[in-house]
Amino acid sequence: MSILNEIAAVAAERVQAAKKIKPAEILKEEALALPAGDFSFEKALKQPGLSFICECKKASPSKGIIAEDFPYLDIAMEYEAAGADAISCLTEPKWFLGSDEYLKEIAAEVKIPVLRKDFTVDEYMIYEAKVFGASAVLLIMSILSDEQVKEYLGICDTLGLSALVECHDEEEIKRALDCGGRVIGVNNRNLKDFSVDMGLAARLRSLIPEDKVFVSESGIKDAGDIAKVKEMGADAVLVGEALMRSPDKAAVLNAFKDG
Repeated sequence: MSILNEIAAVAAERVQAAKKIKPAEILKEEALALPAGDFSFEKALKQPGLSFICECKKASPSKGIIAEDFPYLDIAMEYEAAGADAISCLTEPKWFLGSDEYLKEIAAEVKIPVLRKDFTVDEYMIYEAKVFGASAVLLIMSILSDEQVKEYLGICDTLGLSALVECHDEEEIKRALDCGGRVIGVNNRNLKDFSVDMGLAARLRSLIPEDKVFVSESGIKDAGDIAKVKEMGADAVLVGEALMRSPDKAAVLNAFKDG
């Protein structure tokens, strides 16, 4: 079993445990009782120029602890003040040391959209994201069937949430588009073996229609990488580790934006 499938299996276990505390029907009622969102994540990425999704991430399976000191709320506010267009907040607890509490607090504090970065394997997690204050969720094509993706996109539309649909190859992009994905991300990091191929997003860019939002995810190290992302015509870039390892995140983000 690949690490990606292992993470997905553990996510399913988390959902089952959560349902014992709050049954699915009650959570769904809570989510539907909230005002519908306005797809703010999508709108933010459609703005002219390259949009930046900045990640709050304490650890990862490939790198271990990335940030020993993790004042997540301060980090999110620093991102916002420095001009981030959206924030990605890890909530997966085992490998990424994320927490739903991080998402709740960040979403309540910042005014820019927040993506719940987790391994969505059940509609329950989408309703959770809405209740926690997220503006968007992550759907990873390689761990979901077409039927699931279509169903989850429909739930997102009902709640006014955006969905970042993540792909790793041509077939997954075709599936994502056929399922109705509007925000398509290409992860330059292969979550099955953690290898990084910064040319992947560029090679797959032409498969994504201009009316869709295209996001290049992972592997960004410097302004040179940002220049390549701009050159390929990406609408947005998701940056995590490069920001999280810097003591001056605003300075790095500003350098990226200038780059």
